[in-house]
Amino acid sequence: QVQLVESGGGLVQPGGSLRLSCLASGTIFSINAMGWHRQAPGKQRELVAAISSGGSTKYADSVKGRFTISRDNAKKTVYLQMNSLKPEDTAVYYCTTGPNSATWTGIRWNYWGQGTQVTVSS
Repeated sequence: QVQLVESGGGLVQPGGSLRLSCLASGTIFSINAMGWHRQAPGKQRELVAAISSGGSTKYADSVKGRFTISRDNAKKTVYLQMNSLKPEDTAVYYCTTGPNSATWTGIRWNYWGQGTQVTVSS
């Protein structure tokens, strides 16, 4: 059974930084794509960042240059470093995983963590 456990959320002031972590178990971590999605109140869930098993990355336009996704296959952990945070980054952030695909839109995010709240406010 696949389990994804996020940590690292919290309250931060605008311009601040947070690092989210996600520990995976029950899956062959090294061959899966990993991603971070977020959902803000009243908004649709969106893909924030993704990383393939080979280390290729993709970012939503709204976070390019501010967020960095990385993975440590030995630790079965994926990270999301978030810098220059803005109030509009406030959301519940979910760690997700699924089989690699030839295209980013073809990834089926089959498994989701429970989510961690990120609040950006002064």
